[in-house]
Amino acid sequence: MADLEGGGPPKARSNGYNNHNNHPNQYYVGTSESSWTSWLVPMFVVANVVVFIVTMFVNNCPKNNLGFEGKCVARFLGRLSFEPLKENPLFGPSSDTLEKMGGLQWYKVVHGNEAWRLLTCIWLHAGVIHVLANMLSLVFIGIRLEQQFGFVRVGIIYLLSGLGGSILSALFLQNNNNISVGASGALFGLLGAMLSELLTNWSIYTNKAAALFTLVIIIAINLAVGILPHVDNFAHIGGFMSGFLLGFVLLFRPQFGWMESRNLPAGARVKSKYKAYQVVLCVLALALVIVWYTVGLVMLFRGENGNEHCSWCHYLSCVPTKHWKCNNTS
Repeated sequence: MADLEGGGPPKARSNGYNNHNNHPNQYYVGTSESSWTSWLVPMFVVANVVVFIVTMFVNNCPKNNLGFEGKCVARFLGRLSFEPLKENPLFGPSSDTLEKMGGLQWYKVVHGNEAWRLLTCIWLHAGVIHVLANMLSLVFIGIRLEQQFGFVRVGIIYLLSGLGGSILSALFLQNNNNISVGASGALFGLLGAMLSELLTNWSIYTNKAAALFTLVIIIAINLAVGILPHVDNFAHIGGFMSGFLLGFVLLFRPQFGWMESRNLPAGARVKSKYKAYQVVLCVLALALVIVWYTVGLVMLFRGENGNEHCSWCHYLSCVPTKHWKCNNTS
């Protein structure tokens, strides 16, 4: 996802997956469960690309750019040409266009009765670089999950994680000029779901330690990128937290050996379908999901500022150093 501040550079929310080679599911022990054909994730990719093209068409840089920040980039594209790099180095539209198309802006959500921006913002992107990075990540993460768990569960996790990222972002980044867009919250939700799926289905993985280590490293690297300036890590954290909890609710599998045990002779002891800890984690996670979305939305629409309840939380999105400042992101 990316944040664009009026007159300032885009704040790109990093893509949710950088290491595509070491996927933890390579350690998965296959069962006789059927595999789904992935169609929803490719449709999500197409939808994001189409929305970006429409956004650039609406932006119409040659007509609307006043030239204060330079000339439009790639002018041979006509009205699809990009804003000057001083305004948007990601090769994309202006902040005004992103706001017009449904970018997340705290004041409009809370005081303008435009709650729909919490969801529309996850379909918008700040530029070509931004949309390509996020869509590549979505393909590598989402298709494998959809093949294993089907489009309904993956679709629910994707959308609700995007919403969770938007809620946390709006609670902590309340600058009226701040416009937040991108799918990174939803992507981090899929990463979080992958982690909880590994934990709740622990018994069906062969090399458990390697699978867990690989996934934790991937998540840690991507979250660490979020402490750089111009990156909204609150959307990453909110999406990850939402997806992590939803994974316990939606992605648990029958324990290893259950399907085979159903074919045993009559009178033989058949394994229970799920382990007790899977049921406990599912119930606890469902309760926490309900609490998280309820409390988050109530705080948001009451106009609460998350920074007033957590004085140090702004460091989760940007850590100041001698090389950069964090005034724009905190």
